[in-house]
Amino acid sequence: MGHQTMQATENLADDRGAAGVSGGFSVAVRNLAVCRGDRCLFRGLGFSFGAGELIQVAGENGSGKTSLLRVMAGLATPAEGEVVWNDVPIRELGDEYLAQMAYLGHLDGVKDDLTGEENLRMASALSSGEVSDEAIRAALYSLGLWGRERLPARLLSQGQHRRLALCRLMLAKRRLWILDEPYTALDVRGVETVQETIGRHLDGGGSVLITSHQPVDVRGFVCRKIQLH
Repeated sequence: MGHQTMQATENLADDRGAAGVSGGFSVAVRNLAVCRGDRCLFRGLGFSFGAGELIQVAGENGSGKTSLLRVMAGLATPAEGEVVWNDVPIRELGDEYLAQMAYLGHLDGVKDDLTGEENLRMASALSSGEVSDEAIRAALYSLGLWGRERLPARLLSQGQHRRLALCRLMLAKRRLWILDEPYTALDVRGVETVQETIGRHLDGGGSVLITSHQPVDVRGFVCRKIQLH
C-alpha cells in the first residue's frame, strides 16, 4: 500500500498563553499518524499542552485538521501513535476522558423543533446533569442570544445556531474544548463574542484546541500553532 507522507511542524514562536494556568491537567499527542484510505495525511506528529493554553491546528484543506481533532476527541482511531490525558492513553480512559472533553464539529447538534432554552436543558441533562435557569440565561446572554431563547431553533440563523452550540459547551463545564471551525457563519461581532467566550474558558483554567481559517485572537493569550503540511 503506497503512502503519501505529510509532515507536521509546530510554530514555536507562538509558545504559551500569557495568562496560562500552570498545573491541572496535560494532553499529549505522541508519534501520531492519521491516514485516509491509502493516503497518509500526516505521521510522526507530537505536541503537548495543558491548562490555560490555546492551540490552533492550521493547514490547507485536506491536510488532516478535522481528522486530527476527531482523533483527539476519541471519535476516530489513528493509524499509529496515541493521545494521552495526564499520561494515560485516552483509549484506556474511555468515558472518564469524555467527561473532561467537549467537541464541537461541523454539525451543531441543535434540535430545530426545540427552543434555545429547551436545547440547552436537554443537552445538559444528557451530558452533565441539570443546570439552573439562571445558568442557561447567562450563557444565552453572553453569546448574544437573549431575546431569542424561546424561538424554535429552526427560526435562528446559521450563525445563531453556532452560538447556541457554544452555549452548550459553556454549560457542560468540560476542561478541554476541541473546536472545529467555530467561527463558521458568524459575523464580525459573533467572532468577537466567541473569542471572548474562549478567553473566559482559558481564564478559568480550561484549554482549547481549535481549527480556523480566520485569525484566532483571544485577548490576553498567545495562540500556539500546530502547522500541518
